[in-house]
Amino acid sequence: MAAVSLRLGDLVWGKLGRYPPWPGKIVNPPKDLKKPRGKKCFFVKFFGTEDHAWIKVEQLKPYHAHKEEMIKINKGKRFQQAVDAVEEFLKKAKGKDQASSHNSSEEKNRRNSSEERGKQSAGEEKRKAGLSEGKLKKSTGEGKKRASSVSSERGSKSPLKRALDQSPRKRGRPPKDEKDLTIPESSTVKRVMTGTVAGFKWPPGVSEPAVCYQAITKKLKVCEEETGSTSIQAADSTAVNGSITPTDKKIGFLGLGLMGSGIVSNLLKMGHTVTVWNRTAEKEGARLGRTPAEVVSTCDITFACVSDPKAAKDLVLGPSGVLQGIRPGKCYVDMSTVDADTVTELAQVIVSRGGRFLEAPVSGNQQLSNDGMLVILAAGDRGLYEDCSSCFQAMGKTSFFLGEVGNAAKMMLIVNMVQGSFMATIAEGLTLAQVTGQSQQTLLDILNQGQLASIFLDQKCQNILQGNFKPDFYLKYIQKDLRLAIALGDSVNHPTPMAAAANEVYKRAKALDQSDNDMSAVYRAYIH
Repeated sequence: MAAVSLRLGDLVWGKLGRYPPWPGKIVNPPKDLKKPRGKKCFFVKFFGTEDHAWIKVEQLKPYHAHKEEMIKINKGKRFQQAVDAVEEFLKKAKGKDQASSHNSSEEKNRRNSSEERGKQSAGEEKRKAGLSEGKLKKSTGEGKKRASSVSSERGSKSPLKRALDQSPRKRGRPPKDEKDLTIPESSTVKRVMTGTVAGFKWPPGVSEPAVCYQAITKKLKVCEEETGSTSIQAADSTAVNGSITPTDKKIGFLGLGLMGSGIVSNLLKMGHTVTVWNRTAEKEGARLGRTPAEVVSTCDITFACVSDPKAAKDLVLGPSGVLQGIRPGKCYVDMSTVDADTVTELAQVIVSRGGRFLEAPVSGNQQLSNDGMLVILAAGDRGLYEDCSSCFQAMGKTSFFLGEVGNAAKMMLIVNMVQGSFMATIAEGLTLAQVTGQSQQTLLDILNQGQLASIFLDQKCQNILQGNFKPDFYLKYIQKDLRLAIALGDSVNHPTPMAAAANEVYKRAKALDQSDNDMSAVYRAYIH
């Protein structure tokens, strides 16, 4: 792509991940937001959203030059609203320019008139000086002093400068119509993070660029992948989800637990046709399948999200299970968090029947599931991953493709191992503060001002301080993930002593009947 000359205030098309190019404006970043190192980039404010991002120049295109092209390839409602916002902005800017031009013309006329009066005044002064030359000679000293004073005044304040000084606009201040180029600092900015996005293809002949951006909206989101894995990423779930074109494929979903219920809600919200199966309840707005086999046989792509390896196997291999509904071309996506051996076994039996398989465990909790802000880790059939694009956009903010079957399971267990160990450490710190006479609230306040500050830390500490352990992520499931992660380490002879210690604390919490509470209930293992 040929280099394009861009500057502050320009309207552009900015690209984030594999989502549609979005209209924005190059603006000044907040004062405390540093520019990323590396290639040249601009800070862009996107129309129709709350998003701002550092965008590398390779992923920016001038708005007017590419407007028709972009409108042809993007038809979403949110996208059209964003374009309408640009046109409204241009209309207002045109009105301001016309007013500014009119004011400028009047100012020029005033300056010319002032200069003319100045010339006439100077001529009058010279005539009077000639008539009173004799008198001036008699009082040379006084005359010189007076003349010097007049000259000084004229030199320091010419008619042009006086006119400028009388103008309401002061030096160093931008005109009113430039005021929106600077983004005010916001108290809602919790943190600034960088990430890499990929997967978008510019028109033929244009190499695919990489974008490094910093998202500073209220819904902070980031994905970072340096190993060549593909990620689907949105800076703002609301903005991008609004432009989703749902697949015309029939979608099935098995399992409506804490995570599954929110996922299905977002699939329906974004216009997908969904048939569900669950042991206990029907999801409002979705069709109901009588058995997993029936759902698979009537749908093109079937997702499943269940609790553990045993449940995942039973769902596929049990009576009226998934395998009985698999025929050539049928697709099965397992979103459960299980071990690599289990998911590999399931992939083999699905493929042996002519089906297509993708593992796609999710990182998040019930709230993130409801908000459509999950992180999806996928591996297996790459074509199926692409076919699931609109579904992943509806249910999550980011998805990664990690290669062959088993990789996503391993990565998910490592992520949850870190999370579970961290939760146990938080609980340990809060109880140690209590028994040593320190304020737990003050400890939280200190942590929230330091490098460990995070939404996770704050929410889990608040759960403990308020004694509210309503499940957002079941304690029994995080313990299961720790156990599987330890086994993963054992399989490659890698020590996991921190995870092993945390696992013992969770086992004690389970013995205290905390299994069906939130993972933060591990705190009770320290106080009993």
